[in-house]
Amino acid sequence: AELCDQGLDFDAGLEAVRAGTVFTTHTPVPAGIDRFDRELVARHFGPDAELPRMDVGRILALGMETYPGGEPNLFNMAVMGLRLAQRANGVSLLHGQVSREMFSGLWPGFDPEEVPITSVTNGVHAPTWVAPEVFRLGARQIGAQRTEDALTVGGSDRWDAVGDIPDQDVWELRRSLREQLVVEVRDRLRASWRQRGAGTAELGWIDGVLDPDVLTIGFARRVPSYKRLTLMLRDRDRLMDLLLHPERPIQIVVAGKAHPADDGGKRLVQELVRFADDPRVRHRIVFLPDYGMAMAQKLYPGCDIWLNNPLRPLEACGTSGMKAALNGCLNLSVLDGWWDEWFQPDFGWSIPTADGVGTDPDRRDDIEADALYELLEQRVTPRFYEQGQGGLPDRWIEMVRQTLTLLGPKVLAGRMVREYVERLYAPAAHAHRTMAPDVARELAEWKSRVRAQWHGVTVDHVETTAATTTAELGTTLGLRVHVGLGALGPDDVEIQAVSGRVDEEGRIADAATVPLKSVGGPDADGRWVYEGPLSLD
Repeated sequence: AELCDQGLDFDAGLEAVRAGTVFTTHTPVPAGIDRFDRELVARHFGPDAELPRMDVGRILALGMETYPGGEPNLFNMAVMGLRLAQRANGVSLLHGQVSREMFSGLWPGFDPEEVPITSVTNGVHAPTWVAPEVFRLGARQIGAQRTEDALTVGGSDRWDAVGDIPDQDVWELRRSLREQLVVEVRDRLRASWRQRGAGTAELGWIDGVLDPDVLTIGFARRVPSYKRLTLMLRDRDRLMDLLLHPERPIQIVVAGKAHPADDGGKRLVQELVRFADDPRVRHRIVFLPDYGMAMAQKLYPGCDIWLNNPLRPLEACGTSGMKAALNGCLNLSVLDGWWDEWFQPDFGWSIPTADGVGTDPDRRDDIEADALYELLEQRVTPRFYEQGQGGLPDRWIEMVRQTLTLLGPKVLAGRMVREYVERLYAPAAHAHRTMAPDVARELAEWKSRVRAQWHGVTVDHVETTAATTTAELGTTLGLRVHVGLGALGPDDVEIQAVSGRVDEEGRIADAATVPLKSVGGPDADGRWVYEGPLSLD
């Protein structure tokens, strides 16, 4: 509206806004995207509304789901964001890929790889989430300034200093943090049972809940169904065997809360609570209600393993595992979100998944739960309890070091902000400064002209420039293309050659594009000639 007041029409104003706008999409879950009835939006425009000069139809078109399967009568906020932004991103490498496929209908005729949505992987604010004890150990061993720089500035050279900390100190720190978590859990569990109506005399068993020398697994987050809070319960006997193993037991701390309107999430919480209340295992598995930051700041440092088992690829990024990693907690996760991007077997475990194979949901949960149990039984618990010659779990401690050294610099908010500024915000700011009113008008007029004349663009003939037409892998093929541009000229278009392997459905996968150069035209038929090399890799 302000730009219209300055004399720009709707199209030119739109170009001015787009130049400086960055849109970040935060979820691949449809339920997480706001969609409203068109009339709720329309009432704010029109002759009697707050912005009477705006064209209601044009405004509504920005959020209209015009792609196959969309609901034209709904106003989609994410769709509007993508149409208003020249730059857009997901919040992990995998989420960027999922978003390109999810929103590809907004760019008809483009392959998903060409959809202009990139990614910047989330990061976390280390000073908020790193336990004071972790900071003090670093300060004592390598200096306070160097430790602070590692947590804020980042850089792998600073995190390499973790190698200077003796194994004994690392292990004593991990046990101390685990012991603090045990105390915290008992206090919170006692308060929770009192809220449920239990008397003090009934709660003596809580003094035996958790053990500071037992492998501790954390699972804490919101409880939408795709997070699969209860996947660990698929085979309860097998889980009980893990919890009650006479030599290598595990203990699990679960915290979370469901959205007030999410009945499915509430049922998952109830199912978990019923299992955790079983007198046979309640000293080994606990559920803590009212999950929030204060609780999380104790959970992340005190756990040895951070468990994450969402339905791949519905986790946009997930940051709880990052916060845990900054405290030396190892990740055990489905390859989704940030873990898909940065996982290495040196510092964690990946849970095999059955996504993309047409398995029904129940069968998929069974398969992935079985994979989780097997990892815990065969790889995780033996690694934790296995001791070296010095009586310490040397291989586990080395994984803690690798977690801090290799993941530490990557998961910082400082790295994330730097990427946003360099790749998105600074270019957007520059584009905004250069998008003067006359430039915006010129760009809007050019787009209008190209759209109006696009029907006249044709690819009439494609040939090779070599003596042979045989195409072999590893060779370079010369292409000559005859193109009709109608009322447009060479400056209005870019002619590209597209190549890639062909999948079993006959579609080009992992497409690569090469621009071709104009070498002549127009001929008597109005065609232009373009040429260029195409590498068949």
